[in-house]
Amino acid sequence: MNILIDLLPEEVTIDGVNYKINSDFRTSMLFEMMMQDNEIDESDKLIRTIDLYYPVIPENIEQAIEKALWFYRCGKSIQNGKRDNNGKSEQIYSFEYDDEYIYSAFLDQYGFDLQDTQNLHWWKFKAMFKSLKEDNEIVKIMGYRAMTISNNMSKEQKDFYRSMKRLHEIPKSKSEQEKINDIEKALLGDGDLTKIL
Repeated sequence: MNILIDLLPEEVTIDGVNYKINSDFRTSMLFEMMMQDNEIDESDKLIRTIDLYYPVIPENIEQAIEKALWFYRCGKSIQNGKRDNNGKSEQIYSFEYDDEYIYSAFLDQYGFDLQDTQNLHWWKFKAMFKSLKEDNEIVKIMGYRAMTISNNMSKEQKDFYRSMKRLHEIPKSKSEQEKINDIEKALLGDGDLTKIL
């Protein structure tokens, strides 16, 4: 798919039948926030994905999930994002925690009030989001979160970027934070991690 040439999809074809897909940017934002929520069971995420994207539920659930993911990725193949030391993708923005920065950036750069729009296609939203200029606060924050602190930096630079990373860190989910707290308690206490890990 090419956003310059092709009409943006409002439906997907599953087993030869066209199904309307909820194309508004809010739907895919909710999907992304749901997928990042470690407190929601994986099987429940599948059910919620179908409910989010399809007004009429297709019979072929497996293909419906694949098409929803294709739609969420804007018709592109999976891209390798920046990875942390554990091989996990590094999250540099959050629709949940950065909502005000993102809203303000769209208003500032495009004169576009996301509250006033009834239906902005997800693919249009993503193209605009990817093209936000460096002077928008959200872009600066994403840069701090993505910054790799290297040995080539001066002590002042390292201190500055560490400080910015801490200041703009995306809060961990409650269960993740509880697990970290339990590990810290065990390490500071009896050192027994077997109950936690």
